[in-house]
Amino acid sequence: MLRRQSRLRREFLYRKGIEEKKKAIQQNKERLKEALEEGKRIGPNLRKTALSLQRSLKWDDDAPSLAAAYGAESGGTGLTSQDDEYRWAGVEDPKVVLTTSRDPSARLKMFTKELRLVVPNCQRINRGGYEIGQLLSACRANNVTDLVVVNETRGEPDGLIVCHLPYGPTAYFTISGTIMRHDIPGLGTASQQYPHLIFHNFKTPLGKRVQSILQYLFPVPKADSKRVVTFANHDDYIVMRHNTYKKKEGGGDVDLTEIGPRFMLKLYEIKLGTLENAAAADVEWAYRPYMNTARKRKFLSDDDGWAEDN
Repeated sequence: MLRRQSRLRREFLYRKGIEEKKKAIQQNKERLKEALEEGKRIGPNLRKTALSLQRSLKWDDDAPSLAAAYGAESGGTGLTSQDDEYRWAGVEDPKVVLTTSRDPSARLKMFTKELRLVVPNCQRINRGGYEIGQLLSACRANNVTDLVVVNETRGEPDGLIVCHLPYGPTAYFTISGTIMRHDIPGLGTASQQYPHLIFHNFKTPLGKRVQSILQYLFPVPKADSKRVVTFANHDDYIVMRHNTYKKKEGGGDVDLTEIGPRFMLKLYEIKLGTLENAAAADVEWAYRPYMNTARKRKFLSDDDGWAEDN
């Protein structure tokens, strides 16, 4: 079983590596074709390979463009490794398992109970003395699509790990500004309807990647569902809100009712493996706070996301 999983994982990484090489070649071809059509100078990075790329362009006139070959989100039909990760997304409901670090505090247990109500089809299990490898083996045997692990520091939830099965990716977030349901007075019972999802200001390729990781934790809702989960990106902090709405009589306005919990997420790493081999997995993206331009750059969007609303 372990050999089979290792072989399938190597095949998956090999396909992803081949895809990245083909994507880079296709990008160079389109840059060269654009320079030739517009009469611009060829960039220094393309001059050594310009002749070979020009010869291969003769065979690519009827081939699909880069967006069609590799941009599934922009209307393409080509199958990429990211499509393969979420092949059955939207066809079959996800099956999510939620757990914690060992020996969780009472506040962390309360947070996981409330988080289980936010994500439908989510099952919360006690961590106990189980190793991560044992948990992942049990999840794969039961066709679990995602394993979510919540960590804490001194009783305050501060870490969220989303591990997509069977091959990854694994996304690491920090949690801040947590306000739980029992901290907000006067809240009623939480609805069990499948929620509609709102993603605001996820514009870059990395933002679309994070949106896919979060979006496919939730099943497809029905049209008459009155429950909404919002993920709004503001300066690379993802603000999460959980609401129900009701339309007012005789008008188009709606009444929003927050049912909690609320918190903020900040992405700091995405790895191409699962949790049991995280130390050896390739890093797809990592936040580098020690870089001089780290504070100026926005990775999930082109702007702060609130300028158009104020």
